[in-house]
Amino acid sequence: MFQIIGVVLLFGLVFGSFIMSGGNMGVIIEAAPHELMAILGAGVASFLISNSMVVIKATGGGFGKIFKGPKWKAKDYTDLLSLLFVLTKTMKTKGVIAVEGHIEKPSDSAIFSKYPRILKDHFAVDFICDTLRMMTMNLEDPHQVEDCMEKQLEKHHHEGLGPAHALQSLADALPALGIVAAVLGIIKTMGSITQPPEILGAMIGSALVGTFLGVFLAYGLVGPMATRLKEVVDEESAFYAIIRSVLVAHLHGNAAQISVEIGRGAVPSSSQPSFMELEEALNTMSAEAA
Repeated sequence: MFQIIGVVLLFGLVFGSFIMSGGNMGVIIEAAPHELMAILGAGVASFLISNSMVVIKATGGGFGKIFKGPKWKAKDYTDLLSLLFVLTKTMKTKGVIAVEGHIEKPSDSAIFSKYPRILKDHFAVDFICDTLRMMTMNLEDPHQVEDCMEKQLEKHHHEGLGPAHALQSLADALPALGIVAAVLGIIKTMGSITQPPEILGAMIGSALVGTFLGVFLAYGLVGPMATRLKEVVDEESAFYAIIRSVLVAHLHGNAAQISVEIGRGAVPSSSQPSFMELEEALNTMSAEAA
């Protein structure tokens, strides 16, 4: 919502100030199509040259995140903590063998099926199941497990930031591409140097629109979008870091309630359930199971 408001304010204030100062929008409107063709065309071409198909596709999906924000909401964090509570408590009371059926086929698991949004996230499910599978194979050194999980998180986060880096690279290139478009306009103007001053002035103004658009798009739109996308990816990564915190706390011998409380402390403040809210969710879940 705020991103849409920001875009409206960006165009309204920039072009509004130009009009209020006596500027003629006709010059910009007339020059914009061919200047944008040069700037955005070159920008898209450089974007395709510098990125893999995986990053290109992910960038397309990333635009939704820019406006919608992180996919994980407050309830999802409570659900994740509840899921991890059930798994760690089952392992504490019944042993690691008791969770084998759940981690081998999570789609058929009575535990995982209670949390369909989490079940749809392949990385979250694989991250949980692969770690628990290591525990069933007697890898119970908390430091080794934490190191292994940290490497997986780093790889996933690095790959997730690919679209944000690609957009930032595009933003960095746009001012220079605007200069390229402006230079082409100046070259065209120099070819008509014998024309009257009023015609040359209009041609130079049209050429300078290229510089303006390159800088405007870079610092007004694409750059902020890249920053916002990085912010969203960073916040979403906290969801997976909670899995690491809870499972490592479990390996250190903590009770399931304590392990989950350690994980609750890692939830982003805007989505963090209170101690009583989480306690109520766990009690409700235990009552339903009984």
